[in-house]
Amino acid sequence: MAPLSIATVAVVAVVAGVVPRGATVARAADAEGPAGRRCRGSSAVTFLVSPRDAAPGASVRVLAVSEAARAAVLTIEDGAGREVAHSDQRHGAAPLWWLVETTVPSGGAYRIRLVPAEAPAPAGERDDGACMVVRPHGDEPRAAAGGAWAIGREWDRGTELLFSVWIEHLFDDPLDAQPSWHGLDPILGDAARNLLYDYLGMREDSRGGMRLEPDCADLPFFLRAYFAWKLGLPFGYSDCSRGAGGAPRCARWHSSREPLAGAPSDEVERVGRFLRHEVGWTVQSGTARTAGNDDHTDLYPTRLAADTIRPGTVYADPYGHTLVVVQRLPQTAETGGVLLAVDAQPDGTIARKRYWRGNFLFADDPKLGGPGFKHFRPIVREGGALRPLTNREIGAAADYADFSLEQYAGDVDDFYDHMDDMLSPTPMDPAGVLRETIQALDEQVKTRITSVANGETYVASHPDTIAMPSGAAIFEANGAWEDYATPSRDLRLLIALDVVHGFPTRVARRPARYAMPAGTPAEAERRQLEDIIRDEAATRRFAYQRSDGSEQAFTLADVMQRAEALEIAYNPNDCIEIRWGAPSGSDEAATCRRHAPREQLARMAEYRVWFHERRRPARD
Repeated sequence: MAPLSIATVAVVAVVAGVVPRGATVARAADAEGPAGRRCRGSSAVTFLVSPRDAAPGASVRVLAVSEAARAAVLTIEDGAGREVAHSDQRHGAAPLWWLVETTVPSGGAYRIRLVPAEAPAPAGERDDGACMVVRPHGDEPRAAAGGAWAIGREWDRGTELLFSVWIEHLFDDPLDAQPSWHGLDPILGDAARNLLYDYLGMREDSRGGMRLEPDCADLPFFLRAYFAWKLGLPFGYSDCSRGAGGAPRCARWHSSREPLAGAPSDEVERVGRFLRHEVGWTVQSGTARTAGNDDHTDLYPTRLAADTIRPGTVYADPYGHTLVVVQRLPQTAETGGVLLAVDAQPDGTIARKRYWRGNFLFADDPKLGGPGFKHFRPIVREGGALRPLTNREIGAAADYADFSLEQYAGDVDDFYDHMDDMLSPTPMDPAGVLRETIQALDEQVKTRITSVANGETYVASHPDTIAMPSGAAIFEANGAWEDYATPSRDLRLLIALDVVHGFPTRVARRPARYAMPAGTPAEAERRQLEDIIRDEAATRRFAYQRSDGSEQAFTLADVMQRAEALEIAYNPNDCIEIRWGAPSGSDEAATCRRHAPREQLARMAEYRVWFHERRRPARD
């Protein structure tokens, strides 16, 4: 059995000097280009031209992706060998990528080259790097879809790296920003972000969105499916349990080739419906928490390494939350390495988060399933049918070979220690690391401000009491409770507060991990770190709008002092003052006009132990 290779679809065409319609994605290969100029192949470089059928004079974006650390120049040449555009600006950490935005040269075929920056080959000569020849084609009918969309390629190393770069570019914002959106449509509909914007030439993005409002479980699948649709790749998803005293199990696998009953003839409407009604109604919080050694899953655990924790990697936490890695920033002399991810909330908010212990929860309890960093399972064609590869096959595949259970080899501290060492291999000044950790906590508080405010907006127009589920279901319910209650988010916030408070102890546990001035006594180091926590907490300020419309200012120190009150602050039937732990009898609490029913308060008191002990129970 051999996967359907993109080489058979695109690169063979490049050998003939042409990239045909629908094959503007290729690993570079030897080819005869315009005017007899030769293209030199390189399996280490993958190219993408977007849109796929840009006519001469039309705008086009050309992307080159490589895993090799190199300084290189991406150049576009017309049919006569004249340079029309170039860029030596390298982006990303793993993989690396170069992007040129230009217009399609006139005169037929044109050439794309990625060559070493230190000695670029003159135009018309044999390259020392990689090359692809593209010949624009006119409109041709798309292949009929045998399901949600037609499949013409398969997942391999090249398409996986393109997926990573597409994700990174889609969520590329300054580090000090806290970008957020409502649903995916504003993101996919932003031509500046989306490298596949109107890629198919059907105005599929510019004519309006597909009404995609994923929750955290849907988000990675919606992103993967959208990318697969644009490039004609297979996509799959499973019916899984939520887990009852153990890891969730998946009973049935579905592919994007399955017939869709009553599907619209319009391709964009068909894909939108497929995502909303097929994928969205099937994928849930248990889908990503499957056991690491289970072959019948949509995701598999990978190694904790710089080349595997790349954009597009999914993170499943043990309590049902899911994030998608979007960028990694390497360690510098001044700052530690940074990992950024996005998640979706039930209220439709999509936001970017930093990796740290307060956002990326981990546990080694088998009852909670298999958390950690995971990749989508590759899908291959076999005997005319599609199927996902097994863990053993992934481990043996040259394009993958990244299946690993190493995340589960130690305890929770081992997991976080390994991630810290991967992101920042050089010992860091503990004061700097602590400030970065507090900044991540700051961002988490700001995210909660938005979540609680969204609940207030809903309650203002829906005065009926929101029904509260019983037991562990408070973390996974549907409807208004799922959208506007915050038990999972509050549990994460409480854990995040513990991480900051416990940082001095963590430094003492791993002194070799942190670079302190020689001769600094351990007690002096501890006091210095505790002073930083106190000072930073006092100066970081926030505000929320009270029940009477007035603004209530508070500090991070207030949040830390209110940790106990925040153990029962997740119910949207309570006023916003209670949601923020306002002390009873205080001026802040005086404007409270709404309380949860006594029956709900009694159950919250019963469930408080979960928040106090910072543990979420396994669902029965």
